[in-house]
Amino acid sequence: MNWDRYRELFPVTERYIFVNHAGVAPLPLPTCEAIKRFAEEACRSGSVNYGRWMGIVEETRELLAEMLNASPREIAFVKNTTHGILIAANGVRWREGDNVIITDAEFPANVYPWLNLRRRGVEVRFARQSPDGRIPFEEIEKLVDERTRVISISFVEFATGFRNDLRRIGEMCRERGIIFVVDAIQGLGVIPLDVREFKIDILSSDSHKWLLGPEGIACFYCREEVLDEIDNPNLGWMSVVDEEDYLNYKLVQKGDARRFEEGSYNTMGIIALNASLKLLMEIGVDRIEGRVLGLLDILIDGLKRKGYRIISPLGSGERSGILSFVKEGVDSDGIVKMLRENGVIAACRAGYIRVSPHFYNSEGEMRRILELLP
Repeated sequence: MNWDRYRELFPVTERYIFVNHAGVAPLPLPTCEAIKRFAEEACRSGSVNYGRWMGIVEETRELLAEMLNASPREIAFVKNTTHGILIAANGVRWREGDNVIITDAEFPANVYPWLNLRRRGVEVRFARQSPDGRIPFEEIEKLVDERTRVISISFVEFATGFRNDLRRIGEMCRERGIIFVVDAIQGLGVIPLDVREFKIDILSSDSHKWLLGPEGIACFYCREEVLDEIDNPNLGWMSVVDEEDYLNYKLVQKGDARRFEEGSYNTMGIIALNASLKLLMEIGVDRIEGRVLGLLDILIDGLKRKGYRIISPLGSGERSGILSFVKEGVDSDGIVKMLRENGVIAACRAGYIRVSPHFYNSEGEMRRILELLP
């Protein structure tokens, strides 16, 4: 694979060593160009090209379905990861005394929608992260009882980079009739994810991290078999069949996940995501995973030699595109600031230095980061 050819598609490399794709990623040139074309068309022609734009919307739906091994009928566009989780949280037909299981290591997007259910008598149970950065399956399993309706967990945890065992959790959920919800934002686009294999019922992921898209456009997946078990909390004019028959107020919801698209599309965002998805799928997410883990191997080896403690679990099936680390007596915030002053864009999360390279980063950049670290 000629990674240098793809590197040329990321002008950010001319100024920075950007290793914060777990934050907000830079846009590749094809995505930037797609946005410019759309803006120019909208400026000069208004909505004349609307039909063609809608064709790109449906093509993007198909690309997301292909990436997830889903059906396009199971894909909806929402505005962000939180939006999708809110659909799940507010759509389950809860009874007082039911419970939902999350973890104490989740990004808040996968916490507050569930905590808000306490007012409806729903108990929120937290599986505990262990000191080694893992969330053991047994910690989740022991919280399950006959009133557990939902387990909601991240594909990859944002602070440590721990990759949860979705297959094992999904199998347990399917066996026990529990709705399995996944926040996929920290893995989708860098690690292969198969919703059939992992028995996922609902998934939500914004596009501005590993998918290399813009903020404000996200993928929402709802397994067709559970579609009618989820009430639509935000039913709008585009949720119904024949939505363009404007004065026929017949409330019949669409028979697929598009019922959750309550109003007009973020068309520019979807067109941008389309370009990013085509780039990722041209390379192949499996190749991207191998490339990113290989880059991180360089850092892991060098960090250990420099006396840093690796926080991210490194066991088989546990790794992701995120690597978090610390050093005793060294201020992590200060390190991230120093790196930025030297053109390296990383992050500090939960007191850890966090780096998250993508496929276009280079081995030389990893070695430069090691040179800068004390």
